[in-house]
Amino acid sequence: MTLRRLHALSAMVITAFACLHIANHLAGLGGASAHIAFMETARVVYRNRAVEWVLLACVGFQIISGLVFVIRGWKQRHGGIAWLQAASGAYLSFFLAVHVGAVLFGRAALGLNTNFYFAAAGFHVAPFQFFFAPYYFLAVLALFTHLGCAAYWQSEGRPRLARALMVVVPCAVGAVISLLIVLSLAGAFFPVDIPASYKASYDPSTL
Repeated sequence: MTLRRLHALSAMVITAFACLHIANHLAGLGGASAHIAFMETARVVYRNRAVEWVLLACVGFQIISGLVFVIRGWKQRHGGIAWLQAASGAYLSFFLAVHVGAVLFGRAALGLNTNFYFAAAGFHVAPFQFFFAPYYFLAVLALFTHLGCAAYWQSEGRPRLARALMVVVPCAVGAVISLLIVLSLAGAFFPVDIPASYKASYDPSTL
């Protein structure tokens, strides 16, 4: 089996989890309690030890294989879609490495429940919101963009407009969902009162 095929199979596993995770954030538009309630139910599946190890293995493989494709195809890549796919894939590799690492560190070293407040804390301790707003926005946008680019390459032979829409529509949907998630975490839709234990990971003086 080729590296590209393994990359695609690994991506399917991660995408399934990402869809569940995004649904969790969209459920959280109703408030932090709704987000946490959804997460507690979903964790029955993805916090299962076997499932979690499979996810972590796929994340590690996806980061490495994605960077291999970006570097290996650097001089052979031509056209806007190819570069868009590479850029979105590179950002996803960055995000997965940082985000998964942060969650594992938060759980193991800080003893925090990595729930809504863990994700939102950075928005409520200045100046970290200037990092986390684009960090989360670009992550969801990159996921939808990367999937749209993959669909584009799988649709050779179709009309040019149809192929273009396979990229444009996911990008537009991703941008809207990204904005909703960022605004939710920032407290634009409901009051967000971050517990001191979460704020302390950014500013110990808040304890």
